[in-house]
Amino acid sequence: MDLFERSAQREQLGQPLAARMRPRQLEDIVGQEHLLGEGKLLRRAIREERLPSLILWGPPGSGKTSIAQVIAQQTGSAFVAVSAIGSGVKDLRAELASARERRDVYRKRTILFIDEIHRFNKAQQDALLPDVEAGVVTLIGATTENPSFEVNAALLSRVRVLRLRGLMPGDLVDLLRRALASDRELKQRKLSVDDAALQTIAEAADGDARRALTALEVVYTMVEDGQPVSSEVLQEATQRRVLLHDKAGEGHYNVVSAMIKSMRGSDVEASVYWMARMIEAGEDPLFVMRRIVIFAAEDIGCADPSALQLAVAAMQAVHFIGLPEAVLPMTQACIHMARAPKSNSALTCYRAAKQLIAETGALPVPLHLRNAPTALMKAEGYGAGYRYPHDDPTGQDYLPELLRGRQFYHAGKDRAFDRKVPPNEVEE
Repeated sequence: MDLFERSAQREQLGQPLAARMRPRQLEDIVGQEHLLGEGKLLRRAIREERLPSLILWGPPGSGKTSIAQVIAQQTGSAFVAVSAIGSGVKDLRAELASARERRDVYRKRTILFIDEIHRFNKAQQDALLPDVEAGVVTLIGATTENPSFEVNAALLSRVRVLRLRGLMPGDLVDLLRRALASDRELKQRKLSVDDAALQTIAEAADGDARRALTALEVVYTMVEDGQPVSSEVLQEATQRRVLLHDKAGEGHYNVVSAMIKSMRGSDVEASVYWMARMIEAGEDPLFVMRRIVIFAAEDIGCADPSALQLAVAAMQAVHFIGLPEAVLPMTQACIHMARAPKSNSALTCYRAAKQLIAETGALPVPLHLRNAPTALMKAEGYGAGYRYPHDDPTGQDYLPELLRGRQFYHAGKDRAFDRKVPPNEVEE
C-alpha cells in the first residue's frame, strides 16, 4: 500500500457508508449482547487475551467481520483476511508460514480471518489443522451456513462456534442514528430523516446492518437538501427485501420443516405461509411438491386416501404448467394436507415390521403361502392348506409361525377410512 492509498484509507474516501461505519471497538458493535455484553464469554476472552479459535455463524450483516477486526485490534494482533473463494491451499500455507514467523520472531499473535469458511474444501480445511492446534494462528471463520453441515469434524473440534443473531430493528435504528450524527459525508447534507423513516429502513433490512446503512446512503443520494424523505423514496431505497433461504443449508431445512410441521398440526395459514416463503425465495417447486407427496402418505395415509392422489396430481400439474400458475395447485394441495384427518399408520406399521425383521431375521414363509408351480413343490407341501379368501372367508394365518398373533398396525380412532379391520375378517 503506497502513501496515497494509506491517506485515502485513513480519510475513508470513496468508501460506502457501511465501510465507514465499521466498528473500531467493542462498544461500537450493536446487538449480540448474548456474546459481547458485560461478563459474557467473548468479552471476557478478549479482555483476558485468552481467545480460542472461533467460527462466527450468523446471517448476513450481523457483524461477523466487524467482530473479528475488533478482536484483532483489542488484542494487538495482526489481522490477516483470507477469502474462501479466491484462496487455495498454496496461498493458505504462505499465510500460515508468515504467521509462524510473526509469532517466533516478533512475538505477535495473528488472527487469521476466513470469510465464508463453509466454502473451503476438505484439503483447505485440513491444511489449517496443525497450525490452529499449535496456536500459530487464532482462526476466526465467518459463515452464514450451519458449520456442522460444511466444516469437517476435525476442524470443528478445534474451534468454538458462536451463533450471531440477526439485528433487531431497534439495534438498526440506533446504528442509523449514529451514522447520521457521526459520519462526515452525511453531516454535510442538510437532510432530516425522522424516526418513522429510520424505522422503515430498519424493518426492511431484515436484521442486516449493511443493508440498512446502504439504504440510508441511497436515501441521501435521492433527496435534495431541504426536501422531506417521502414514502416513495423509502420504497425505492429499501427495494424488495430478499428472503433469506439458503437452498443447500440450514435455512432450507428449517423452512421446509416448518411447512411440514404446520401441515401436521393442521394450521392452514402457517402451512401456506412457509410454502410461499420457499417459492418466493426461489426454491424449486418440485422439491416442495415432493415433500407434500411424502407428507400425504406419512402423516395422512389411510385417514384420507385421496390426499395422496391429490398430492401426486398437484405435482404433475406443477411439472406440466410451471410457475407462476403452478402456485395454484401447490396451494390447493397444501391446504388439503393441512385440513385432512391425520394418521401415521403407514410410518408406524412399516417401522414395526422393519424392527421385527431386524430382531428375527429372514423367517421362512409358511408352506401354505408358498407358490407351487411344479409337481415337486406340491409334493413338498407348498400351497397345502391355503384357503382362497373369496371362497372361504373364515381366515388363516399369514405371518411366519414365530410371529403369529403379533399386531403392529394401529389405526387412529374414528379417523375416516383408517380404522382397524379385525383379524381374519374380510369387509364386504
